[in-house]
Amino acid sequence: MPRISRKLSLLVALACSVAGAGLAATPAAAQILSAPKDLSKYPFLKVKELRKMYGDAQSRYVKIGDLTIHYKDEGPRDAPVLLMVHGSESSMRTYDRETELLKDRYRIVRIDLPSYGLSDGPTDTSLETLQPTDIPIGVLDELGITKVTYVGVSSGGTMGMYLAARRPDMVERLILSNTPSDPVDVSHLKMSQEFLDAVAKAQETGWRGPDFWDLFLTYFAGDGSRISEQTKKEYFDFYRRFPEKHLVGLIARIGDGKQAAIEMAKVKTPTLLIWGTADPLLPESAADAISRYLKNAQISRVLMPDVGHYPPLEVPDRFAQLVAAYVEAGTPILPTATDAEPDAAPQP
Repeated sequence: MPRISRKLSLLVALACSVAGAGLAATPAAAQILSAPKDLSKYPFLKVKELRKMYGDAQSRYVKIGDLTIHYKDEGPRDAPVLLMVHGSESSMRTYDRETELLKDRYRIVRIDLPSYGLSDGPTDTSLETLQPTDIPIGVLDELGITKVTYVGVSSGGTMGMYLAARRPDMVERLILSNTPSDPVDVSHLKMSQEFLDAVAKAQETGWRGPDFWDLFLTYFAGDGSRISEQTKKEYFDFYRRFPEKHLVGLIARIGDGKQAAIEMAKVKTPTLLIWGTADPLLPESAADAISRYLKNAQISRVLMPDVGHYPPLEVPDRFAQLVAAYVEAGTPILPTATDAEPDAAPQP
């Protein structure tokens, strides 16, 4: 298969949830993301239109700074909390199936990050007054939640690492899936001519139609047949929202590599890596790298050789099983000596 050019590879990387890995700050990336000159030529949607299409009875909204953030809060109020965060160019719907499977015994909070799903895009003011981790902190504060198991895929996982470094009191565990820990190298990507042509067309027009997202999601999956037509439609719909001025302004990014290494070294939270090693962008070597950076955390790993860049989207049932097993058996919350009854008889 032909190698993808540097310019086209930036576009693909931005689309596959690694805008949070520092690429979005480059002039080339900014140029690639230019909107069509005539927006009326394409069926773009306003955020309020998307909210009518995809909002439901569980949809909730909270103001964080001057932004309206969409979230859902499902499951028993007194259950352990899972905070599930998607990657760039995605939405909370990444975890629809996991929520269905786990909400009987977990309280599951999901967030649409700024610019994505049904949340506002960053404003000039928000970029001056907010940092990316203010978004999950703001939602949890609104709900009165003080401790979570954080689940994140791709740049959503980057957000989790930064949150654990900033608020170790809030994050009990990290579950990270195909998350970058370095600025992402895209020079090795190889794609079919059909996909190359679709990427080139998107670069030329500023528009990514259904065919683009079909090819894209298939390429980054270990088995493209696992990605449903409904999921492909959702990616198309959410990405046809009117172009945002600051698309990834409040997405966690690995920009300054030295500072990122310092932040990751602060993380002492028990961490599970659920990695799709068929990911053409972040293969097993990327899991090795993140393990080195999280040098002060207890790391567990599950490698899935048949799965690509989006394990929670591609194999949600397996993903949910692994999350539950880690929370309930891998790192159970056990009573401390001071919590136990001093005269209690030992249990068999």
